[in-house]
Amino acid sequence: QVQLVQSGGGLVQAGGSLRLSCAASGNIASIRTINWYRRAPGKQRELVAAVASGGSTNYADSVRGRFTISRDNAKNTVYLQMNSLKPADTAVYYCVGVAGESDYWGRGTQVTVSS
Repeated sequence: QVQLVQSGGGLVQAGGSLRLSCAASGNIASIRTINWYRRAPGKQRELVAAVASGGSTNYADSVRGRFTISRDNAKNTVYLQMNSLKPADTAVYYCVGVAGESDYWGRGTQVTVSS
């Protein structure tokens, strides 16, 4: 079992920055990838960024160059640094740990970007 606790998020003006955190506990060694998803009202869920256990990263075109995913292995935490935020980034953000055939979801955190 893996537990993911999210923090960060909130309300920010367009052009601002926020950082989301995803702290993992439990069977951490089983996690192969940490993904950040988001779901905006009326839209499909979108994979925003991912970091693999080996450190490789991947980003959605919509956030590449503005968002950075990183991991602090000493703290068992993955971060999503979000810069140059746009109103279109408004969504609930979820971190998801992929461990074999199992996905473990954080509770989600609201990010609201005002224009």
